[in-house]
Amino acid sequence: MNLITSLLSNLNYGTIFFLMMLESTVVPVPSEFVVTPAAYHAASGQLNVWLVILFSTVGADIGASINYFVALYVGRPVIYRFANSRWGHMCLLNQEKVEKSERYFDEHGIAATLTGRLIPGIRHLISIPAGLARMNYGKFLLYTTLGAGAWHSILAALGWYLHAIVPEEQLNDKISEYAEYIKIAILALVVLAIAYFAIKHYAKRKE
Repeated sequence: MNLITSLLSNLNYGTIFFLMMLESTVVPVPSEFVVTPAAYHAASGQLNVWLVILFSTVGADIGASINYFVALYVGRPVIYRFANSRWGHMCLLNQEKVEKSERYFDEHGIAATLTGRLIPGIRHLISIPAGLARMNYGKFLLYTTLGAGAWHSILAALGWYLHAIVPEEQLNDKISEYAEYIKIAILALVVLAIAYFAIKHYAKRKE
Protein backbone atom coordinates (compact mmCIF):
# COMPACT_ATOMS: atom_id res chain seq x y z
CA MET A 1 0.00 0.00 0.00
CA ASN A 2 2.97 2.34 0.55
CA LEU A 3 3.81 1.83 -3.14
CA ILE A 4 0.29 2.82 -4.19
CA THR A 5 0.38 5.89 -1.93
CA SER A 6 3.71 6.88 -3.47
CA LEU A 7 2.35 6.44 -7.01
CA LEU A 8 -0.78 8.46 -6.18
CA SER A 9 1.41 11.37 -5.13
CA ASN A 10 3.39 11.20 -8.40
CA LEU A 11 0.82 10.95 -11.18
CA ASN A 12 2.09 10.72 -14.75
CA TYR A 13 0.97 8.65 -17.74
CA GLY A 14 2.95 5.63 -16.57
CA THR A 15 1.61 5.66 -13.02
CA ILE A 16 -1.94 6.32 -14.28
CA PHE A 17 -1.69 3.28 -16.56
CA PHE A 18 -0.22 1.09 -13.82
CA LEU A 19 -2.68 2.10 -11.11
CA MET A 20 -5.71 1.60 -13.39
CA MET A 21 -4.33 -1.79 -14.42
CA LEU A 22 -4.15 -2.73 -10.73
CA GLU A 23 -7.65 -1.35 -10.08
CA SER A 24 -9.06 -3.61 -12.80
CA THR A 25 -7.55 -6.73 -11.26
CA VAL A 26 -8.20 -7.30 -7.56
CA VAL A 27 -6.01 -4.61 -5.99
CA PRO A 28 -8.09 -1.94 -4.22
CA VAL A 29 -7.04 1.26 -5.98
CA PRO A 30 -9.67 4.07 -5.94
CA SER A 31 -9.87 5.23 -9.57
CA GLU A 32 -11.55 8.50 -8.56
CA PHE A 33 -8.35 9.45 -6.69
CA VAL A 34 -6.23 8.68 -9.77
CA VAL A 35 -8.08 9.94 -12.84
CA THR A 36 -9.72 12.98 -11.20
CA PRO A 37 -6.46 14.45 -9.80
CA ALA A 38 -4.70 13.64 -13.09
CA ALA A 39 -7.36 15.59 -15.01
CA TYR A 40 -7.06 18.38 -12.42
CA HIS A 41 -3.35 18.62 -13.26
CA ALA A 42 -4.18 18.43 -16.97
CA ALA A 43 -6.34 21.52 -16.60
CA SER A 44 -3.25 23.39 -15.39
CA GLY A 45 -1.22 22.18 -18.38
CA GLN A 46 0.87 19.53 -16.57
CA LEU A 47 -0.76 16.65 -18.47
CA ASN A 48 -3.04 16.15 -21.47
CA VAL A 49 -6.58 15.23 -20.40
CA TRP A 50 -7.18 13.03 -23.47
CA LEU A 51 -4.02 11.08 -22.76
CA VAL A 52 -5.11 10.73 -19.12
CA ILE A 53 -8.35 9.08 -20.32
CA LEU A 54 -6.46 6.97 -22.88
CA PHE A 55 -3.79 5.64 -20.51
CA SER A 56 -6.29 4.98 -17.72
CA THR A 57 -8.59 3.09 -20.11
CA VAL A 58 -5.78 1.03 -21.65
CA GLY A 59 -4.59 0.20 -18.14
CA ALA A 60 -8.12 -0.90 -17.22
CA ASP A 61 -8.25 -3.06 -20.37
CA ILE A 62 -5.00 -4.83 -19.43
CA GLY A 63 -6.09 -5.40 -15.83
CA ALA A 64 -9.52 -6.66 -16.88
CA SER A 65 -7.90 -8.97 -19.44
CA ILE A 66 -5.71 -10.47 -16.70
CA ASN A 67 -8.84 -11.26 -14.66
CA TYR A 68 -10.59 -12.62 -17.76
CA PHE A 69 -7.82 -15.05 -18.71
CA VAL A 70 -7.15 -16.14 -15.12
CA ALA A 71 -10.85 -16.97 -14.70
CA LEU A 72 -10.93 -18.64 -18.11
CA TYR A 73 -8.04 -20.99 -17.36
CA VAL A 74 -8.18 -21.65 -13.59
CA GLY A 75 -11.98 -21.92 -13.16
CA ARG A 76 -14.45 -21.09 -10.40
CA PRO A 77 -13.09 -23.30 -7.53
CA VAL A 78 -9.66 -21.63 -7.65
CA ILE A 79 -11.20 -18.15 -7.92
CA TYR A 80 -13.36 -18.81 -4.86
CA ARG A 81 -10.42 -20.27 -2.96
CA PHE A 82 -8.39 -17.12 -3.60
CA ALA A 83 -11.34 -14.86 -2.71
CA ASN A 84 -11.65 -16.63 0.66
CA SER A 85 -7.93 -16.65 1.34
CA ARG A 86 -5.91 -14.21 3.44
CA TRP A 87 -4.51 -12.65 0.27
CA GLY A 88 -8.00 -12.24 -1.14
CA HIS A 89 -9.18 -10.53 2.03
CA MET A 90 -6.15 -8.20 1.87
CA CYS A 91 -7.47 -7.17 -1.56
CA LEU A 92 -10.90 -6.53 0.02
CA LEU A 93 -12.19 -9.58 -1.84
CA ASN A 94 -14.46 -12.42 -0.73
CA GLN A 95 -16.62 -15.10 -2.31
CA GLU A 96 -19.79 -13.05 -1.81
CA LYS A 97 -18.40 -10.22 -3.96
CA VAL A 98 -17.41 -12.64 -6.72
CA GLU A 99 -20.84 -14.27 -6.61
CA LYS A 100 -22.47 -10.82 -6.78
CA SER A 101 -20.54 -10.03 -9.96
CA GLU A 102 -21.55 -13.41 -11.40
CA ARG A 103 -25.24 -12.74 -10.67
CA TYR A 104 -24.97 -9.35 -12.36
CA PHE A 105 -23.35 -10.95 -15.41
CA ASP A 106 -26.01 -13.69 -15.53
CA GLU A 107 -28.83 -11.14 -15.31
CA HIS A 108 -27.50 -8.74 -17.93
CA GLY A 109 -25.54 -10.99 -20.27
CA ILE A 110 -22.54 -9.76 -22.23
CA ALA A 111 -23.73 -6.14 -21.85
CA ALA A 112 -22.76 -6.51 -18.18
CA THR A 113 -19.11 -6.05 -19.16
CA LEU A 114 -20.03 -2.53 -20.30
CA THR A 115 -22.52 -1.48 -17.62
CA GLY A 116 -20.67 -3.33 -14.87
CA ARG A 117 -17.61 -1.14 -15.44
CA LEU A 118 -19.66 1.78 -14.12
CA ILE A 119 -20.81 0.21 -10.86
CA PRO A 120 -18.68 0.39 -7.67
CA GLY A 121 -18.09 -3.05 -6.17
CA ILE A 122 -18.75 -4.71 -9.54
CA ARG A 123 -16.42 -2.70 -11.77
CA HIS A 124 -13.15 -4.50 -11.08
CA LEU A 125 -14.71 -7.98 -10.80
CA ILE A 126 -17.06 -8.15 -13.80
CA SER A 127 -14.26 -9.55 -15.98
CA ILE A 128 -14.13 -12.69 -13.81
CA PRO A 129 -17.63 -14.03 -14.73
CA ALA A 130 -16.93 -13.03 -18.35
CA GLY A 131 -13.91 -15.33 -18.30
CA LEU A 132 -15.79 -18.10 -16.48
CA ALA A 133 -18.55 -17.89 -19.11
CA ARG A 134 -15.94 -17.99 -21.92
CA MET A 135 -17.33 -14.81 -23.43
CA ASN A 136 -15.86 -13.92 -26.83
CA TYR A 137 -12.69 -11.98 -26.01
CA GLY A 138 -13.17 -9.42 -28.80
CA LYS A 139 -16.61 -8.46 -27.50
CA PHE A 140 -15.32 -8.51 -23.94
CA LEU A 141 -12.50 -6.10 -24.80
CA LEU A 142 -14.80 -3.79 -26.79
CA TYR A 143 -17.39 -3.51 -24.01
CA THR A 144 -14.71 -3.17 -21.34
CA THR A 145 -13.10 -0.33 -23.29
CA LEU A 146 -16.42 1.47 -23.75
CA GLY A 147 -17.39 1.08 -20.09
CA ALA A 148 -13.98 2.02 -18.71
CA GLY A 149 -13.70 4.92 -21.15
CA ALA A 150 -17.09 6.29 -20.04
CA TRP A 151 -16.18 5.96 -16.36
CA HIS A 152 -12.79 7.62 -16.78
CA SER A 153 -14.34 10.42 -18.88
CA ILE A 154 -16.74 11.19 -16.02
CA LEU A 155 -13.87 11.32 -13.54
CA ALA A 156 -11.74 13.42 -15.90
CA ALA A 157 -14.59 15.90 -16.43
CA LEU A 158 -14.93 16.22 -12.66
CA GLY A 159 -11.21 16.86 -12.23
CA TRP A 160 -11.21 19.47 -14.98
CA TYR A 161 -14.21 21.19 -13.40
CA LEU A 162 -12.72 21.14 -9.89
CA HIS A 163 -9.56 22.83 -11.12
CA ALA A 164 -11.52 26.03 -11.63
CA ILE A 165 -13.06 26.13 -8.15
CA VAL A 166 -10.89 24.17 -5.69
CA PRO A 167 -7.28 24.66 -4.51
CA GLU A 168 -5.20 21.49 -4.78
CA GLU A 169 -4.94 20.96 -1.01
CA GLN A 170 -8.75 20.58 -0.88
CA LEU A 171 -9.03 18.36 -3.94
CA ASN A 172 -9.37 14.96 -2.26
CA ASP A 173 -12.03 16.27 0.14
CA LYS A 174 -14.01 17.65 -2.80
CA ILE A 175 -13.71 14.38 -4.72
CA SER A 176 -15.23 12.58 -1.73
CA GLU A 177 -17.95 15.24 -1.50
CA TYR A 178 -18.84 14.86 -5.18
CA ALA A 179 -18.96 11.06 -4.92
CA GLU A 180 -22.77 11.10 -4.63
CA TYR A 181 -23.12 13.15 -7.81
CA ILE A 182 -20.82 10.69 -9.56
CA LYS A 183 -23.02 7.80 -8.44
CA ILE A 184 -26.12 9.53 -9.84
CA ALA A 185 -24.39 10.11 -13.19
CA ILE A 186 -23.24 6.50 -13.26
CA LEU A 187 -26.72 5.21 -12.44
CA ALA A 188 -28.17 7.25 -15.30
CA LEU A 189 -25.59 5.87 -17.73
CA VAL A 190 -26.18 2.29 -16.58
CA VAL A 191 -29.96 2.64 -16.95
CA LEU A 192 -29.55 4.08 -20.45
CA ALA A 193 -27.12 1.35 -21.47
CA ILE A 194 -29.34 -1.45 -20.13
CA ALA A 195 -32.38 0.07 -21.88
CA TYR A 196 -30.45 0.27 -25.15
CA PHE A 197 -29.37 -3.37 -25.01
CA ALA A 198 -32.85 -4.51 -23.94
CA ILE A 199 -34.49 -2.69 -26.88
CA LYS A 200 -31.86 -4.04 -29.26
CA HIS A 201 -32.40 -7.59 -27.99
CA TYR A 202 -36.20 -7.26 -28.26
CA ALA A 203 -35.90 -5.93 -31.82
CA LYS A 204 -33.72 -8.90 -32.82
CA ARG A 205 -36.19 -11.39 -31.33
CA LYS A 206 -39.07 -9.68 -33.11
CA GLU A 207 -37.26 -10.02 -36.44
